[in-house]
Amino acid sequence: MGRPFLKMNGLGNDFVVVDAGSEPFSPGAEEVRAIADRFTGIGCDQLVALEPSDHADARVRLWNADGGEVERCGNAERCVAWLLMQASGRDEVRMEVGDRVIEASRAGEHAVTVDMGPPMLDWKDIPLSGPMDTLELDLHVEGAVGGPGAVSMGNPHVVFFVTDAEAVPVAALGPWFETHRRFPQRVNVGFAQVTTPDHMRLRVWERGAGLTRACGTGACAAVVAAHRRGLAGRKVTVDVDGGALTVEWREEDDHVLMTGPVEVEFTGRLPEALAHDSGDSDHEPIHQPDEEVAD
Repeated sequence: MGRPFLKMNGLGNDFVVVDAGSEPFSPGAEEVRAIADRFTGIGCDQLVALEPSDHADARVRLWNADGGEVERCGNAERCVAWLLMQASGRDEVRMEVGDRVIEASRAGEHAVTVDMGPPMLDWKDIPLSGPMDTLELDLHVEGAVGGPGAVSMGNPHVVFFVTDAEAVPVAALGPWFETHRRFPQRVNVGFAQVTTPDHMRLRVWERGAGLTRACGTGACAAVVAAHRRGLAGRKVTVDVDGGALTVEWREEDDHVLMTGPVEVEFTGRLPEALAHDSGDSDHEPIHQPDEEVAD
């Protein structure tokens, strides 16, 4: 039998979570795409692996649905933190994600707060293709108020402020800006409508995953970019397609806190040999769930 996994989501942003243990787990891009395929695979926005860490409770590795390994995913980090807290019985855990060690705490029975750390705002940190002010880039879309802001939460984001988020053709604009020459490592593309200083509506085209029901780092980036422009306060409720996140950019230490729910959907096992040609929707699914998991 293959490795066991959990299917989880944070506001509909969904993940296949594998506890790698002490055995190496380094899936190739084709294997990741096969797992993520919603017709012939398990179906997910990201594949997540938990590995041992010398610096924290676990090391977290992340792959987008397109097969590329990525730096961060705030909703996945909340899901992993909940698993670690459930396993340990503690209300706080530490996770090694990329080059950071981040902290998370329980915020309810099925809710978690993750300290996302300070945002990075220099053009080199996003990164952008050359020196420019990240407060407002010289890029434009119809219905946007000025140019977008750029923020890194450990992964790159560009945030357009629009008058009507529902009217934005995200599926058309997202991939165009994701691969724009201004962003040498591609970028997550957010479209935010600030309704009050403590509330916004956000839709996100996620780099390597497409239009997503929720993006935790995207919500954090949107609040940071909005506050820098004087459009919002430091604590904002962010409505995404899958529900609501609470984001606070603390003044005292510059850290961004992101709070939201987590859900376990079902358990299963990865197949020993993954189907690499996953583009044919007539194929049989590559797994069957072991069991549904009720909240």
